[in-house]
Amino acid sequence: MTFPTDFVFGAATAAFQIEGATAEDGRGASIWDRFCRTPGKVLHGDTANIACDHYHRLEADLDLVRELGLDAYRFSIAWPRVLPDGRTVNPRGLDFYERVVDGLLARGITPMATLYHWDLPQVLEDAGGWPARDTASAFASYADVVGRRLADRVAHWVTVNEPWCSAFVGYLEGRHAPGIRDLSASLAAAHHLLLGHGLAVPALRAAGARSIGAVVNLSDVHAASDRPANVAAAARVDGHENRWFLEPLRNAHYPDDMLAWYGQRADLAPLRSGDLATIAVPTDFLGINFYERHVVAHDSSEPIHEARKLPVPPPLTAGGCAIRPDAFRDVLVRVHRDYGAPVIYVTENGAGFADYVDPEGGVDDLERVEYFRGYLGAVEEAIAAGADVRGYFAWSLLDNFEWALGYSLRFGLVFVDFGTQRRIPKASARFYSQIARSRGQHLALTAAT
Repeated sequence: MTFPTDFVFGAATAAFQIEGATAEDGRGASIWDRFCRTPGKVLHGDTANIACDHYHRLEADLDLVRELGLDAYRFSIAWPRVLPDGRTVNPRGLDFYERVVDGLLARGITPMATLYHWDLPQVLEDAGGWPARDTASAFASYADVVGRRLADRVAHWVTVNEPWCSAFVGYLEGRHAPGIRDLSASLAAAHHLLLGHGLAVPALRAAGARSIGAVVNLSDVHAASDRPANVAAAARVDGHENRWFLEPLRNAHYPDDMLAWYGQRADLAPLRSGDLATIAVPTDFLGINFYERHVVAHDSSEPIHEARKLPVPPPLTAGGCAIRPDAFRDVLVRVHRDYGAPVIYVTENGAGFADYVDPEGGVDDLERVEYFRGYLGAVEEAIAAGADVRGYFAWSLLDNFEWALGYSLRFGLVFVDFGTQRRIPKASARFYSQIARSRGQHLALTAAT
């Protein structure tokens, strides 16, 4: 594979999914701690109380990143570890993330820090959560606290990760924390997540942050046929999952068709004068997470979008996601073409499979090897088509707590035996490392010549 000489290869994780230590060193409760304790919400009643025990195994896990020859590591900061009550700084929480950053730098790895990867402090949810405007202001204050401590050493900052999931899976579908099902609440949450991003950017800038962006999860959406009803249904799904976030972030407005559609079904009151200019604050990159392609048909029985996602044919991941590298390429090119993103980082992309340790003690996840081969090829094609993609972060460094699916699905480059916490690099880790190192050797060769 051929990538630009400055292309960044990394891996990504999220605090709640790997850290464990949920009640140690002053950490407060998050919405996901409560969600995990609610019967029936998480498969098998799994919790993240221990997860990958990363909080206690930090140095060894950072060594793994170095041993894979990766350039960068994207991690998230747990808001309730830093501000347990939403207001008061917990020095031990900040100390931990300072050790993460300094440990990465000592190993020659570039840090990319994410401020919000879904773990809202429970006290803020109790006060109204993301549907409340005050939460956006609280997020800006949190960004200020973290930025003043770490902005001098963190190269890249992500404000919010996948606001679609936080707003719509958490407040509309109820499948994720906090488990609410209310369209008006979800639309307010989506707006305030974006507003929180817009307020956090200047706070980070003031603290000295140099490279800042938001991360959106995008899907590739197609109509099941050219029948007008199906085309309209696909446009609504695209509006709900993609344009509802891309338009305000890049163009300072919500899509007119979706405003009209939602306005017939819910309260759009949270939007105030000046909000959209705040949300569209200039940033340095756009992060894209990609997992899904949808084929959509009209379905009048679906009460909100009157659309139904049809089953997709194989190949599929174990989680049922279509494996379509061309869809990934098309999304990257679309964002470049239609939204003028100055710089794109693929901040998450990966596949969940039912991996196992073979009798020789290895994990030959050849399906994931082929997945990465195809999707990295799609990145190459998008770059050739003009998209300014600067880096790719594989999801995930480690097998981890997969939210409402518990420990049933593995995404890691590195296998984690959750009983013993033993780490075993998989075949996909060796493959990905080889690609990263070969690019590195090309860099060294270029410099020497």
